[in-house]
Amino acid sequence: QVQVVESGGGSVQAGGSLRLSCAASDSDEIGYPYMAWFRQAPGKEREGVACIAHTSIAGHYADSVRDRFTISTDKANNTLYLQMNDLKPEDTGMYYCARGGRYSSGCLRVELYPYWGQGTQVTVSS
Repeated sequence: QVQVVESGGGSVQAGGSLRLSCAASDSDEIGYPYMAWFRQAPGKEREGVACIAHTSIAGHYADSVRDRFTISTDKANNTLYLQMNDLKPEDTGMYYCARGGRYSSGCLRVELYPYWGQGTQVTVSS
């Protein structure tokens, strides 16, 4: 059973930074190589933020976060990161890590990922 655990959320003022981390167990069972961050604000659908293949250094980003967020991986420790800079109030939400995904006309769709963490809250005040 693959377990996914996020950490690093918190409360910051607009313009601040946070770094999220995502650890996963049983890497041999994860399967497909894509990993991603999603977020969900109250009353809204979960949306893709950034995704990356396990062996890649180049991520794919939602337009709303491109040039502010950076997704990266530590392959040795099977850890996924999301560096978030210049945070805005509209970035507020629960951030979820997703693992074991595949690429199908992109890698930022919820249905592509079988393994999910419980989420970590990010709150940005103006």
